[in-house]
Amino acid sequence: MRKLHCIFFGLISCVFMYGCSQEAPQVYKETRVMMGTYVDVASPSPEAIPIAFGEIKRIDNLLSSYQPSSEVSILNRTGSLKVSPDMMFVINKSKEFWEVTDGAFDPTVGMLVDLWGFRTGSFRFPQDEEIKKILTYVGMNKVIINESEQTISFSVPGMRIELAAIAKGYAVDCAVRKLKKLGIKDCLINAGGEVYCLGTKLGKKWKVAIQNPHSKGFSDYIDLRNKAVATSGNYEQFFYKNNKRYSHIFNPSTGYPAEPSFSSVTVVAPDCMTADALATSIFVLGREKGEALAKKFSGVIIKIIE
Repeated sequence: MRKLHCIFFGLISCVFMYGCSQEAPQVYKETRVMMGTYVDVASPSPEAIPIAFGEIKRIDNLLSSYQPSSEVSILNRTGSLKVSPDMMFVINKSKEFWEVTDGAFDPTVGMLVDLWGFRTGSFRFPQDEEIKKILTYVGMNKVIINESEQTISFSVPGMRIELAAIAKGYAVDCAVRKLKKLGIKDCLINAGGEVYCLGTKLGKKWKVAIQNPHSKGFSDYIDLRNKAVATSGNYEQFFYKNNKRYSHIFNPSTGYPAEPSFSSVTVVAPDCMTADALATSIFVLGREKGEALAKKFSGVIIKIIE
C-alpha cells in the first residue's frame, strides 16, 4: 500500500563540505530508486552507503508486490508458501500490529487499493456492493501462519497481501542493524519518508523536516539521534469526488479511505517498522484512539497536524 505511501522528508544539509581543508569532515549522500520510492542514504562513512542500499535491496527482493519473483508476489499467486525468516518475521509483526490496533493496520487491504484505482492512478469511486465483495478478502485473521513449517497461507482463495505499509520500515531497520554490526555509528536513511537517524551528523543530531500538509514547504523540524520517524497523511495520494477528498490510506473495517479529523500524523519511535505501522494505524483510528494506541508503545511520540 505504500508505493502509495511516499511521504518525503527534507534531509537538511546532508552533503556539504565543512571548511576549506581537504581534511575537513563531510557527509556523503546518495539517492537511488528502490522499493517504489526514492531512498536516501547519508553518512560521514562512505562505506555505509553501499551497505545500506544492499540490505534494502535484499528486503525489497523478498517483500515487494511489484516484483514477480518476490515471496509476496509468489504467495499472492499461489495462496501458500514456505517463506524466509524475514518474511515470517514481517508477517508475524503485521499480525501483532493488526491485533493491537483492532484491525486498523491490515496488510490485506491491497485489493481495496486496486479497487479504488490508487495502484494505477486511474481513480474511481466503487459501488457499495463492490466494496462489500472485496471486504470478504480483507483481514489478517484470514492469514494462516505455520511457524513449525515456516509457511504462510490464505484461508480465503484469491486474497492478497501488500506489505508496503511496513516493508520499508523493516528494510531500513535491517540496514541499520547491518551498519551497527559492521561498526558504522553514524548514518541517516530515508526510504520514501520512513527515516532512521543513526548516531549523529558530525557530532550533531540529524535534522528531519516534517512536510506541511497544507502547502509547499515544511511545518516543523525534529532533531533525532538513534530514533526513527514516519508520517502518514492525506495530501500525497488522493482524488476528489463531489468536492470531497479521498486519500490512499484505507479503513479496513469500512473499505473506504480513512477520514480522520486531521491532515497528517508523524510518529517518532525506537525503530522504523514501528513508526511506519503506527503512522498508518493512527491515521485510520483518529486522534483519540490513535493517542491511546501510541501510549501502548515505549518511546513513541506523535505529532498531529490538523
